Amino acid sequence: MRDGTDMVHIGRDGWLFLTGGTNRVRQLYRASLPVAWRLWRWRRLIEARTARAAALGARAFHVVVPEKLSIYDDRLDGLAVDPALSPARRLGAQLARSRAARAWIDLVGPLRAARDAEPPLYLRTDTHWSQEGCRLAYGEIMRALGAAVPADLGLRPFHDHAGVLDLGVKLDPAPTETMRVYEVQRDAVRVYANPLVEAHEARGTAADLHVGAHVVFHNASPTADPRTLMLFGDSCSHFHPIFLTGLLAESFRELHFVWSANLDWAYVERVRPHLLLVEVAERFLARVPHDRFDVAAEGARPLPAKGRDSGI
Repeated sequence: MRDGTDMVHIGRDGWLFLTGGTNRVRQLYRASLPVAWRLWRWRRLIEARTARAAALGARAFHVVVPEKLSIYDDRLDGLAVDPALSPARRLGAQLARSRAARAWIDLVGPLRAARDAEPPLYLRTDTHWSQEGCRLAYGEIMRALGAAVPADLGLRPFHDHAGVLDLGVKLDPAPTETMRVYEVQRDAVRVYANPLVEAHEARGTAADLHVGAHVVFHNASPTADPRTLMLFGDSCSHFHPIFLTGLLAESFRELHFVWSANLDWAYVERVRPHLLLVEVAERFLARVPHDRFDVAAEGARPLPAKGRDSGI
């Protein structure tokens, strides 16, 4: 296998790592002034979000999904990256000394502590975590939110899917990998999907949909946590209930998911959730949100041409 770009590093035993791309991932692991300045701005943003949510009667939490570089540095094989300079780790250290310390949910520590477990916590040829990594993170999130994990969640059915994943597709020849997908949705019912989601699903291009997806789930189970949770996130959550969104929808009375790193405060004010959770992949710390997102406007935008790639 070979990578014709500087985007993917080929580690040992077939492990692939995102090092380039639009967010120039490897540069985030440098002790540079631009990175330090950006992380300071993230800290101030989280502090401001936490205070604004509290004024609306909500508790705000932030969780960063670590890059594979931050967890599996022992499998890099020839790439010099200091995991101590993980932007998620550095941001967490800043927030530990902040008035918003309780708003931070650390995943770097728990995932690194379990990185020798089998099955692995991340997919070998993809940027995303595996079902095992997602469930470990879900447990940490539920603990921080003061919520109980449904007792039978680990007994839900699953299927295995083999294919070329988002890092493998960059190689020639492209390796395939089998990923396990749990069908966790049982009690939660999707009661709303915005026009953008519905249009992509009708056209058969839901896999191409990212920012702007908006769905709402309702869970009438008597064992569901009675609170409403609003989740702003990305593909590690997803509008299809395969990752965090599905697990959280099975856990809370009502779940609102918006695919965006930027918040729509007008929407938060209308819903008045008990809990506000922001999930962001570590590579997206390269950009500091402006929080001027408009959920309704994004949901009404026209579909792009088929096959358009948003990149990673």
